[in-house]
Amino acid sequence: MDQTVLNQIIGAIAGEEGVDPMKLDISLQRHVATDAIQDLVNHESDAWRLQFETPNHVVEVTGNDKIIVDGTHTSTVLNGS
Repeated sequence: MDQTVLNQIIGAIAGEEGVDPMKLDISLQRHVATDAIQDLVNHESDAWRLQFETPNHVVEVTGNDKIIVDGTHTSTVLNGS
């Protein structure tokens, strides 16, 4: 089953909190333009980095397929998912 990058970000945040992603009480849309994340992930160049804050975390998604939560690399983006 393919995951979208948004699901991967939620999973990375949940992993940082030690909870099941389904039990995570967060809406990414309140903190970042989610369409922009998907557009960046699908972009030809990997020379980008997007950082945003949620109430409890700093999340970074990079053009080299990384998701970093609170400074810790937690996941690799499945490009084009």
